[in-house]
Amino acid sequence: MVFAPEIATRLQPFFGHRSATRLVLGARALRSPPARFDPASRWQALRTMLGEFASREVAGLPVTLRAQSGGDLLASATVMTDGEGFAHFDLTLTRPWPLPAAPRWDSVALHWENAAGAQSTFAQVLAPGVTGGLAVISDIDDTVIETGITGGWRNLARNMRRVVAHLPHERDAVAGAAAFFRALAGEAGETAGQRPVFYVSSSPWNLFPYLLAYKQLHRLPLGPLTLRDWGLGRSTLGSSSHGAHKIAAIAGIVAMHPALRFVLVGDDTQGDLPAFADAAHNYPGRIAGVFLRRTARTQLAGEKAAAQAMLEALGVPFWSGEDFAGAEAFLRDQGLVALADEKLRFPPPAQS
Repeated sequence: MVFAPEIATRLQPFFGHRSATRLVLGARALRSPPARFDPASRWQALRTMLGEFASREVAGLPVTLRAQSGGDLLASATVMTDGEGFAHFDLTLTRPWPLPAAPRWDSVALHWENAAGAQSTFAQVLAPGVTGGLAVISDIDDTVIETGITGGWRNLARNMRRVVAHLPHERDAVAGAAAFFRALAGEAGETAGQRPVFYVSSSPWNLFPYLLAYKQLHRLPLGPLTLRDWGLGRSTLGSSSHGAHKIAAIAGIVAMHPALRFVLVGDDTQGDLPAFADAAHNYPGRIAGVFLRRTARTQLAGEKAAAQAMLEALGVPFWSGEDFAGAEAFLRDQGLVALADEKLRFPPPAQS
């Protein structure tokens, strides 16, 4: 049971990332069992997903992070979880932690106490490589996972049914997404690819385990996620909130990694293109390309057309299409393919 009093407080670490001098990581204290997404009955799937959204958060819990490398203590700090159970770490390292040549995952320790005594776990922190010079920032919904959220209330209701009743292996990937990200970032799997990948989404943090399981099943690259703490106010539910969240998240990532240029990947449903144009304007020369998936055969208009015009004026390469299978030639023309010597396994482009 989700609210059983005998369930001890656990910590759900999220993926973090670091530079040579700074480390950013989040975690959440919960009094609920970890989610399991094994194939199951429809009723069991429904119970699993409702449990993710009905999780009991633990506020006011001291959580300590310790980062070490080669026996040297590089960071140690304790924060209290907030009212929603979140622990946010944004730390300046006590001494430089050199970045590796290629991207890799580093581990840091998290410590807390519950009714059973002292507890600890490890969190994964992405360290971008210093030789590639290129990274990816991507949306999730309708960019890598089909939601059907556009096209009216019927599709919106259908997507909500998918979220609460369908396990990760039952969800459809966007056509060509796996091959597209493999081309950009290299081989996906438990280790980091040739290029670091960051995800920025308006999905709630409750879906972190679900999205992680989905990406592993579909062999999409793993990377830090910046999701949202959903509430019932306009700051969460308002249509402008999606773009504002993504603008702030993208700016934080780009500013933290000044040696990297970024490929931005999204779709036309939740303010991605204006957010991408904002990044290109505020960080001249840092955006290497923009990819926008068109959903429901929509046309760029108004704010989106203005954003595209800004990208073109700034000289940022721009591609738009109904699925990523049609982006192969553009990837090669712009020199963005990480696996240049291997044939890309794109499915046929969608038929008009």
